[in-house]
Amino acid sequence: MSLAQHVTQTDGTDREEALVDLFLPPLQRYQSIERASVRRSSFGSGSHASHGKTVRRAISYDALRGSEDIAEDYGGVTPYNVSTSKRITQIIATVIACWFASGIVFGFAALKPILIKEGVFRGLCTAEELQEDVEVCFEQDLRLNFFFSLASTTANVSALPVGTVLDRYGPKICIYLGCLALAIGSILMNLAFQLAEFDGYTVGHFFLALGGTCIFIPSFQIANAFPKYAGTIVALITGAFDASAAVFLFYRLAYEGSEGRFKPQVFFLCYLIVPFAIAIAQYTFLPTENYKTQPQLEMKIHRAEDLLRDVHNSDDELPEDEIWKRRKARSDRRRERLNKLDHLVGNTSTRKRREEKEEHRHETSGVWGVLHNKSAQEQMASPWFTLITLLTVLQMVRMNYFIATIREQYAYMLGSVDLAVRINNFFDWALPIGGVASTPFLGILLDNISTPGVLLIIVTLLTTIGVIGAIPALWAGYVNVILFVLMRPLYYSAMSDYATKVFGFATFGRVYGTIICFSGLVNLSQTVIDALTKSSFQGNPIPVNTFLAAMGFVIGSTLVVYVTTQVYRVRNKLDAEDALSVAYTNAEAESVLESLLEEDEPRDYGSFGPSSPPGEP
Repeated sequence: MSLAQHVTQTDGTDREEALVDLFLPPLQRYQSIERASVRRSSFGSGSHASHGKTVRRAISYDALRGSEDIAEDYGGVTPYNVSTSKRITQIIATVIACWFASGIVFGFAALKPILIKEGVFRGLCTAEELQEDVEVCFEQDLRLNFFFSLASTTANVSALPVGTVLDRYGPKICIYLGCLALAIGSILMNLAFQLAEFDGYTVGHFFLALGGTCIFIPSFQIANAFPKYAGTIVALITGAFDASAAVFLFYRLAYEGSEGRFKPQVFFLCYLIVPFAIAIAQYTFLPTENYKTQPQLEMKIHRAEDLLRDVHNSDDELPEDEIWKRRKARSDRRRERLNKLDHLVGNTSTRKRREEKEEHRHETSGVWGVLHNKSAQEQMASPWFTLITLLTVLQMVRMNYFIATIREQYAYMLGSVDLAVRINNFFDWALPIGGVASTPFLGILLDNISTPGVLLIIVTLLTTIGVIGAIPALWAGYVNVILFVLMRPLYYSAMSDYATKVFGFATFGRVYGTIICFSGLVNLSQTVIDALTKSSFQGNPIPVNTFLAAMGFVIGSTLVVYVTTQVYRVRNKLDAEDALSVAYTNAEAESVLESLLEEDEPRDYGSFGPSSPPGEP
């Protein structure tokens, strides 16, 4: 998985203050209605919900820039300056590029049988294993699985530098670097299959993973070409990433259909067409710089709505009739610009509905803004970060280990290579299809279920997969695959959603990038787990899978309990302080009214006795 995979949106709002900063004495907090509304916009309940004081930001992938370094960005191309047909072509080309390049290394389960048949790393087998003519020997299998674990680690770790390059130098450089890496990877793989003395498999796969990240992360920027449909475009790109795992599947089908005559070296030579086509598209019609983000467009709308911009100080020097003409011309240009922006982003009512929908998401999540406007160091020192990192580390190892060893696992549990091949073939189809099919429903789920609820669903799924995965039956294998391919995109979508809601968009690159990078590095332990399974447990995957499932349940349950407790505690405290604030303010108001009456009214006000004549005491 890469840093940006299954990011559910490209921009959103951050609190101008973290929620933890709002625990002020009641009177101080109540003095500002705006300040009170900030506090209420997320952890409010029902009728107490109100508009929060927020700042809209585009998501940052820069791992080296802190939130304090963010400055106003006025760069980028306004979408209406590019023709609609060209923008549509750019989106189609971007989706196709992601489909063929962004995540092909995650289709390793379909490629592995070909590698075995072609004798890749067969020279590592012992004389006894060769004499027994085993399908895949111990060292060969370990090396092949490391082949994948290094690629998946590269896809994660490379997200940090690639994200930094994207934010600082734009998509053009990233795309060209991605094309170069894909070309190098393809050439190395081609040579490795042709030259017996050249071991370029692992390094070639490394460059394919690196190139996929360079192509995928910049692709999200194209969603700004049509801001009203940004969510749909992001879903298309995310689905294309999942579909890219089928590239090796289609090659395996072609390989088997040709009875092995369509050699891997020929396939990787043909695959060079992909990076060259992407590079040509980038040179000719893909955007050379980012489109303006939603926050930038909203700034343009605000300026276009300002009537005072029709009046310049220099107008006083012009004749009366010329002043009117100049101001009329400015007004016409401003209104024309506003109409274009309304068509692009949506009119006032559309934007208001979008804001209300976003506020609904914030309120539903229960955690939005809890650590916004905190430094990345402060955020990473909190349990919010520690627990989600531990869970992600564990699940990334667990999921990638399953992808790399699914065939061996079920060959042992079912006692049949043929049945294991059936499970493997079903998985090769289900992985891309499940990712694509689940994408439209992920946003609905994350928008309408609280973050503790989503985490509970994930922990339940992870535990169920652990239980089903330990059952040595064919039906259990199919069920396990189905649950896995549905849970995988849900998990990564929920994690990126958790990061934006809890930590904010400003520090996304550093915080979420650190989670994914660290998880990727730990993913290299997959080889150790594989060796342990084959040596200590004689190939039985159940002990390792049971241990990983149990650890996932413990850490996941701890995270669910912690987040739920924090939400409940904060809501109760704010409700209590609300009541105290209202009572204190009412008391203060009554006290002020009484003092005013005492100062302004005569002492005998309201008495029935005769009043003193004027001038008399």
